[in-house]
Amino acid sequence: MAENTGEVKMTPTLGLTGLTMNAMALIAPGAFLWLTFAPQATEGSTAPSMWIGIVFALLLCLATAVCYAEMAKLYPGTGSSYYFAEQSFLNHDKAWKYARLMKFIVGWGSHLYYWIYPGVMVAVTGVFCGYITGTLWPNFMSASNPGPMFMMLVAILFSFAVAYIAHRGVNGSTAVSVAINVIQISALIVFSVMAISYRMSHPPGSEAWQFDSVSGEAYTYQFATTSQTVNGTATDVITRDANMVPQPKLDASGKPVPFIVAYDAYDTSNPPVFQAHPNATSVIAIHNFNWMFVQATVAILILVGFESVTAMGGEAKNAKRDVPIAVITSLLVQGAFCYLFEYFAANYFLSSGYPMATATGSSAPIGDMMIMVGDALFHGHGRAFMLIEAVTVFLALIGTTLSCINTGARVTYAMGKDAEVPEHFGMLHEKNLSPHRAIWALAIISAVFGCLALTMLFGDAGALPDATLQALPHGFWSSFGYVSHDTMAKMPNSLLTITLASNFGTFLLYMLSCVTCIFCYKGHPNYSFLKHTLIPYFGIAANLICMGAYIVLPFMGYGTKMEPFLALGIAAVWAIYGGIYFLQSSKASGRTTLVTSRT
Repeated sequence: MAENTGEVKMTPTLGLTGLTMNAMALIAPGAFLWLTFAPQATEGSTAPSMWIGIVFALLLCLATAVCYAEMAKLYPGTGSSYYFAEQSFLNHDKAWKYARLMKFIVGWGSHLYYWIYPGVMVAVTGVFCGYITGTLWPNFMSASNPGPMFMMLVAILFSFAVAYIAHRGVNGSTAVSVAINVIQISALIVFSVMAISYRMSHPPGSEAWQFDSVSGEAYTYQFATTSQTVNGTATDVITRDANMVPQPKLDASGKPVPFIVAYDAYDTSNPPVFQAHPNATSVIAIHNFNWMFVQATVAILILVGFESVTAMGGEAKNAKRDVPIAVITSLLVQGAFCYLFEYFAANYFLSSGYPMATATGSSAPIGDMMIMVGDALFHGHGRAFMLIEAVTVFLALIGTTLSCINTGARVTYAMGKDAEVPEHFGMLHEKNLSPHRAIWALAIISAVFGCLALTMLFGDAGALPDATLQALPHGFWSSFGYVSHDTMAKMPNSLLTITLASNFGTFLLYMLSCVTCIFCYKGHPNYSFLKHTLIPYFGIAANLICMGAYIVLPFMGYGTKMEPFLALGIAAVWAIYGGIYFLQSSKASGRTTLVTSRT
């Protein structure tokens, strides 16, 4: 691998379209609807506020996006918020001494997001591939509950494959992003329209379809049941044939009894469990402000990425003009349009035939929904429709993981050039002009976090019944790693934990970026009260509220406790290690914490 420790610089090759598409690839609605619906569903009683939680997270991101856009106008360059922090403090008349300390805090904090987020992506890619494998070969793998070892293998291979694309250079990455965005948005609109059409054509009390998670198919009849003793309690269990296909309940004439759909908000259990939205107004309603904040702490995962383009200022032809436009445009198109439309469609689709409880116990509830609407609208060809849509999801996964690795590696590269992290991270590949050392390091880190996220995929509220575990295909790749229901119920959901750790890093980074924006324009001739005071302060407050929700809301009975507290523990360890590393590095290099000269 050729490299040059001399002055190898990035080449400006990206225009407005390329910059926007790179940011849009990270905010990938074609992937995140499929990937994030399940973690949001596992947040217990807060699920009715899923859509409005995304709206709050979107407002938070828009405030932060304005700050990033405004800072990019002043300081175009490589390094994103890390670079902005240094420049804003160096150019401040009174606070310039704190430039090094502030940029390290921002840069180190940003790595809690940029180094964990790709791990979440490779983990959900493992889940996705497990679902598809189980759909195609059900005797080898369960689609709803794929094997942990298989998912981990996919996560590792995917991490290094995407890193190789990033290693080849930004132009190749941009071409991939453009193609993926066109495909995934088209596929997204098709599914969303179909889901809304299905709901409108199946009013309450009409004959409809219901989904069976064991066979992975949808059926138009009610299922026959037999009474069995499960854990000492008489329970109605679905009657199945040798191929695990649910048998129909028969009427007096021996004909299958049609399934009649309902849209009741809650079931009859004690306490009642949320099932579906009775109408469109319920989908967009707040229901409960605390529920909204819980959902927003997860929903931030699907909206981050608009700031990624600010890390490519060194590769932009006209950074001062194009980067700010790309930041806002990417978020408005993907967040304000795509996400709000698709999440409305998915939540509106829920019914007694596919309630939220079923989504909670599935590795890919959106895939299940695609099978149902495909069966209904394409005369039983739901599986084929789901597989076609799945191809676009996989492409979107490549795009979003690639964009995040590109962004994270460039922030690490900027810190390496400043010797705030080991200097070899600050090298560019002589031929590809990519920060290859940072990219390959991030590939390893992503693989590790991806495997950790998959160790207890159905922990906590998503614990699988023992009957479901016994029905899994037995084998190293298909069932090794699963434990009993009671053990899983006591363990945290590993994917949600790693997701919340990444999200906490996002909230921290976005809050610090809003603070940086205030310093950027304090006393500047282009100062605007709206853009440089009101919006940044709203961003700071919104991010602080979401960070505080990790601690406060679980004690109030909203959401779960284990996952947010573990996520906070990961953040605390990272902060403590960062402080130790900064002090040791400063001592070894003879540098002072405070800057002694503005030169």
